[in-house]
Amino acid sequence: MPPIATHSQRNTIRLQLRQCLVLKDLQPHAWVELESLLEIADFGKSDQLVNQGHGAMEQFFILEGILKRVVSDPKGKEMILRFAAESDMDTSYAAWRLRTPMPYSIVAVTKVRVAKLSMLQWVGFLDRHADVKALFEYEVMSLMSEVMAHTITLHLLDAPGRLSRFKRKHAELLARIPKKELASYLNLTPETLSRLKQKKR
Repeated sequence: MPPIATHSQRNTIRLQLRQCLVLKDLQPHAWVELESLLEIADFGKSDQLVNQGHGAMEQFFILEGILKRVVSDPKGKEMILRFAAESDMDTSYAAWRLRTPMPYSIVAVTKVRVAKLSMLQWVGFLDRHADVKALFEYEVMSLMSEVMAHTITLHLLDAPGRLSRFKRKHAELLARIPKKELASYLNLTPETLSRLKQKKR
């Protein structure tokens, strides 16, 4: 996994990183420091970036593709908690701070390219840059709120309501997420999802 400075597409990667919400206001000296810590990694569809229950934790900035957070019960049944795409991130930060194993896996939905660093490195960087830390922790709380709202939605809204809410909140992802994945996220069968999409046309 090459660092940015030696990557063949480093100029494009730098532009993509600057679109990440948490990083867009970094000062030049902070960019130089962070870039020296980041590695660029490519993953195939269904590859696991972080495993539920493990202690290895990382911070990911999504450059290309879509990731999902997913939890599995002992029988292997999965529940998708959220999707994230370009300019977004995913993280092990809460588990790191609580000193607990990862409560979910982070998995590639499509081919994915990320800029990543270990949680130890990321927390050290945040501790040196209070403004970035404040913005990042706000985003972490927003992600947790988003997951909670989604879980409540599964219980309170009917199937058309769940799909309508996803369209309203994540219209840019609707055509990019495989039908099976989206159906699982909405707690629908793929057939039901197809029927609902046809009705909306």
